[in-house]
Amino acid sequence: MTTTTATTTPVTAAPATTARPTAGSLTSTLVVARRTLVHFMRTPQLLVVATVQGAMFLLIFRYVFGGAISGLPGVSYVDFLVPGYVVTGVLFAGTGAASGVAEDLQHGVVDRLRSLPIPRAAVAAGRALAENALVVWGAAITTAIGFAVGFRPGGSIGGNLVAFGLVVAFGFAFTWLFMLIGLVAGSAQAAQGMSLMVFPLTFLSSAYVPVDTMPGWMQPIARNQPITTMVDAARAWVLDDPVAALGHSTTYFTVRALLWCAVLVAVFAPVAIARYR
Repeated sequence: MTTTTATTTPVTAAPATTARPTAGSLTSTLVVARRTLVHFMRTPQLLVVATVQGAMFLLIFRYVFGGAISGLPGVSYVDFLVPGYVVTGVLFAGTGAASGVAEDLQHGVVDRLRSLPIPRAAVAAGRALAENALVVWGAAITTAIGFAVGFRPGGSIGGNLVAFGLVVAFGFAFTWLFMLIGLVAGSAQAAQGMSLMVFPLTFLSSAYVPVDTMPGWMQPIARNQPITTMVDAARAWVLDDPVAALGHSTTYFTVRALLWCAVLVAVFAPVAIARYR
């Protein structure tokens, strides 16, 4: 009789599937920002439009309306106008942010970014950083044109740089609002139209005319909205005597402006990040 011996092969457990490593938040944010900036550079029309638009409207206010509008007592209209126009110029850049985000969402770019092993907040933060680079470009061009048409700040060089930094911070805060508009609009055309609803705030502010010249019932609204606060902060840093011209110290306006920036980011950034998710 023949005996057959069966050999058993031990069953080994299948190796556990390892999750893909997730990139760090800072690295992911910078990569997304770089991707967006490269896209901007490959679309030079964005930079051209920002430059031409800033020059065109500044020249209109300077030479068409400047003869009929007066600034603050002891301050020429061009010195009154340019800080206000540089601040409101960040809203023109914001219109592009809204339509750009809507276009990325419509073309599936956001979906591809969501599929990557990166923190979801990095997608929104990277886009916000890239959009803020356009804000810096537009503010720099507009400031240069302001010098060309007669703007002469009275503050120190350090004060002028602080004023420019406040404009950049304000642009970053408002970028989150415009990104949220782009995320909920559904299309680039709708996003551009919805973002234009912010522009009445620029005229209901101290950007182009003193608040004291407005009707009495309108003055409290105009004086306490964010654009007026930021315009007054930028003006305070570039005027010789901000207390005499504006009624308060530079610190007063700067603190109020930074508080508004913090409020805008705290309100709109979490909602925009949630929409990206």
